[in-house]
This record gives sequence, structure tokens and C-alpha cells, in this order.
Amino acid sequence: MLVKKIYWSVLCFSLSLTLAACGGGTQPQTGASSNKPVEIGGEYLSTTTADPKTFNTALAQETSSTGPLSLVFEGLVSENGLTAEVEPELAEKWEISKDGKRVVFTLREGLKWSDGAPLTADDVLFTFNDVYFNLDIPTDSRDSLRIGNKQELPKLEKVDARTIAFNLPEPFAPFMRSIGLPILPKHILEKTVKETNSKGEPNFLTTWAIDTDVKKIVGNGLYVFQEYVPGQRIRYQINPNYWRKDKEGRQQPYITNRTIQIVPNIDATLLKFQSGQSDAYGLRGEDFELLKPKEKEGGYTVYNGGPDFGELFVAFNLLQGKNPANKKPFVDPIKSSWFNNVKFRQAIAYALDRQTMLDNIYRGLGALQDSPISVPSPFFLKPEDGLPAYTFNIEKSKALLKQAGFLLGGDGKLKDKNGNLVRFTLVTNTENSDRAKLAAQMKADLQKIGITLDVLPLNFNTIVKKLDVTHDWDMVLIGFTGGIEPNGGANLWRTDGQLHLYNAQPNVVDKQRYKIKDYAGRVIAPWEKEVDQIFIKGSQELDESKRKEYYKRFQIIIQEQVPVIHLLNNLSLTAVRNRVQNVKYTALGGTRWNFYEQFITPTP
Repeated sequence: MLVKKIYWSVLCFSLSLTLAACGGGTQPQTGASSNKPVEIGGEYLSTTTADPKTFNTALAQETSSTGPLSLVFEGLVSENGLTAEVEPELAEKWEISKDGKRVVFTLREGLKWSDGAPLTADDVLFTFNDVYFNLDIPTDSRDSLRIGNKQELPKLEKVDARTIAFNLPEPFAPFMRSIGLPILPKHILEKTVKETNSKGEPNFLTTWAIDTDVKKIVGNGLYVFQEYVPGQRIRYQINPNYWRKDKEGRQQPYITNRTIQIVPNIDATLLKFQSGQSDAYGLRGEDFELLKPKEKEGGYTVYNGGPDFGELFVAFNLLQGKNPANKKPFVDPIKSSWFNNVKFRQAIAYALDRQTMLDNIYRGLGALQDSPISVPSPFFLKPEDGLPAYTFNIEKSKALLKQAGFLLGGDGKLKDKNGNLVRFTLVTNTENSDRAKLAAQMKADLQKIGITLDVLPLNFNTIVKKLDVTHDWDMVLIGFTGGIEPNGGANLWRTDGQLHLYNAQPNVVDKQRYKIKDYAGRVIAPWEKEVDQIFIKGSQELDESKRKEYYKRFQIIIQEQVPVIHLLNNLSLTAVRNRVQNVKYTALGGTRWNFYEQFITPTP
């Protein structure tokens, strides 16, 4: 699947499986080599620290779901992990009209679903028209394909059984990097879209949930599901109807089985790798000095893909709306008044000692992150080129708080102008020990300016529910995956984006249930509206130099307004066992972008 939109990330640097969506950089680190004769068969073992939330790829919003599903579903195009170029996948070719408003895709001949049914243009039309563009289905996939001021979606046209035309209302620069969404089987899912439950919601919303018999899931990718045991493992076997073959006509992928082991935390993933029960492991900073010296005796290679594409940040809950279920504010109004004060947010940013976080927790293997665009992207703006940055400065922090009306008492406690003690809660996921350490340092840092920060570790899927459904949180420490194309982040940064976590709009289900367009009392700030317009204009502009100017302004706005505080950008480091051959590692593609051509040699 083309890496094109932002997902919530449970652990970008530890999920071996999902590094394709968590990566960055373009320089390959090729290890155990492709010079050996190809071996057919074997089993690839990896780990993850969270169960999937769904097996429905249209509804998946987090890497614990999108990662496992990326082995089972493919799109029309994909992204080359070495060159970052858009390449054919289910489509063998495409043609773009001179005015850029019509793109015609031709599917490969003889495509089949894993159950043997033909994959045709009808499946593509169904996937986009009936699922991704269906306003009754809460998928964030729509966000990166909305075009122009009217936010129109492309209109599809079936030319013949293998040919589909996408007609755009205007030229759309990010189109080819936004169209690689997984194609879904019409013959399996059409009924679930048309039929509704007692609430009038499509049955599709509960189709392929985690209680599904995974053997019944029909895909078009490298593998099919064989087994899912919650809290233990996800097993795959090769899809016998997968389209890809090598030059000698041999079926790909060469590795016939795959197992993702579900473990409780990152330390458990490390133990699995050290004991030989996993073929790949995404390194934390502390792991590098442990694993790098033992490469030869351990029979593995540590790959360094350069700066990661992931973003790690803390976000404030700026939502001022009321919960339609109980008519109460989502956020305590006292806390909300703090969070919606830009000087308060800036003061917090200055109070966080990010360099110490980088040095102590990441062992210096990375850099400070100051931008909402990933470091390896050509659209990334450096601080020396005008990007505002928050270098640790307690005095600046205290001065901003004073300007905002906060008072630091003789007891060392900060109070607002009404005498309320400044205390709030940070949530982060229990599976990630590095984030626990970051949260602990944040707590100590904020204590220095009189703020009491309570840290609440939660299961990752519980956090996602808070962000996406209940909105009952103060501050969150979380990671997102990223990519080269800034418009891939539209679902996070636009006010109508499904992942606009810091000032969330109602999800589709709530809009239907409560018959509302927006939450009562939700306020959209002028700077948020300007960001909306930047994403529209940036997608309309075909001249890349002019596009860079739009996204430069976007980055400056986010850093000035700090709805989120960007923390660190780690290096993309992964250890892979040498029995896995033909690994072409980059931070952009990770370990799995060319998995179809990797193979396993027998252990001596």
C-alpha cells in the first residue's frame, strides 16, 4: 500500500512489521545479500505490542491494524522504498490527461482475489464509490482525496472490465501519492454496505471485526490470514492467487508463511529477538549499544535508514464542544481555558527539555523535531530557514505564563488568575517503555514551572478510543506515521479530518446518531481555518517550488500556535536476522516494502 496518510502509531520504531509505514530516509542499507540462490518456503517471524483493533482496512486508523492488513491487501499503485517513486501495483499502467483532470488506470490481466474470484474494475468502483467515498462509513481515507475549496471527491468511470477513469474537478498534485488505498472485494462486501442495522448504520461497520474468523477474509495481497489468537499471534500463509511472479515465472512472495507474535511491551519484543524467536526488531536508542556489537555472533545485521518519517509529539485537547450524549463539555472548562491560551501552550513547549530526552532516552540517536512535516520530506522546513523552535528555556516559560495571567506561588505551585491550581493528565500507551520515560521527564520538567502533571498509562487501543470517540483527555503523548507528501497529513491537520485529534469533529457515527453537523460549542480558530486553506491551495498547485511556500507557512503556523509540541525524530534502526536474504532497508520502506522478493536461507 502506498504510504500516503497519517496513522496513529503505537510504536513506530519497534513494530518490525509496520516500518514501511513508519519510516524515512532514502539510502538503502542492504545486508545479507541477494547473490545467493532463491529459496522457496520458510516462515518469517515478527512481533507487535498491540492487538489489531479491526480487520476492516477501510476502518483501520492505527498501525496495530494497518500493519497486519498491509500484507493482505494492495492498491492500484505503491511507493518504491528505495526511490520513493510511485509504481504500478494492481494497476499495470496509467495515463494522465494534459489538463491533469483525468487519470485512467489499466488493471493487470488475470487478477484474482484470494478466493479465486476475478478482480476487476467493478471492485475498484465499489471500493471508492461505495466504501471510501461513502459518508455513512467513518473512514479517514477520504480526507487525502478531497479536492479544492468544495472538497469534492473524484468521480469514477468504468471504461471496461480492466480500465477505470478517475475524473477530478481540478488538477490535484497529490493524487498519485493518495490513490494507493487497498482495493476491496465487491462480491464479499457489497451486501454489508447496502444492508443496515437497527440504528440505520451500514453492516459494513461491524464486518471483519476482531471476532471474525480470519480465514474468511478475502484479500488481494501477498498473504491470506490463517489464524488470529488474541494476545498471542496472527498467522499468514501465501496467497495462491497473488499476481506477482519473478522473471523465471516463480510465484512470489518466496517466503510462504508469516507469523506476528503479540507481546505485552517493547522489552518483550527485544527478548523475542535476542532468543531467536523473531526475525526483525526495531531498535530503541538504548538497544543500539546492546545489539550493534553483537551482530556477528548474533547472526543479524543492524540497519540504519537515517531519520525516521514518524512524528512523536504531545497534543493538547483544544475541543470546546459539548458531548451530545450528556450535554457536558468534553474538557473541564477550567483546563480548556488553559489549553486554548497560546501563551500557555508555548510556555509548556519551552519548559520541556527535549535535548535531555534525546540524550538520555534515545542515546542521541536522532534529532529534535520541530515540524509537522517529516524530516526526510523535501517539504520539511529547518529552524535555520525560518521554522520557529522551542529550545529549553525555563525563564521564557515562566515569563509567558506570567503574561497569560498565571501566578507562581511561594509554595512552588502554579495557579491561574482565578486561583485554580494548574494540574492536568497526560495519557500515553503502556506498551512503549520509551514513552513512559518521556512522560516521566515531562512530569519533572513541568514541576519546575509549578505544574502538576499526572501520567496515565493506558492500552493503546483505549487511547485511540479516547481520541476518536469519547474525547475525554487533557494531553496525549503519541506517535504518527508520515510520508513524503504533506497532503498525506490532511486527515490530521484539517479541521474536518477524521484524525484532527486536538480539536476533534464528530465522527460519522455520532453525526448520524445525534443528527448533528458539529459539536455544540466547538470553536475553530482563525489559524486552523488558514491551515485548511493551505492544504487546499497546496494540493491545487502543481509547481513544487510554489507548493513548498504553502507548506512552509503551514509549518510556521503550527509551531507558532503549538496545538501539538513536537519532541524527537529518532533514527530508523532495525535489526534483521541474516537468514532473511535480499533485504533492501530504508526508513521510507522499512523491512517489508520488497518483502515479495526476500527469502529465507536454512539455518546452518
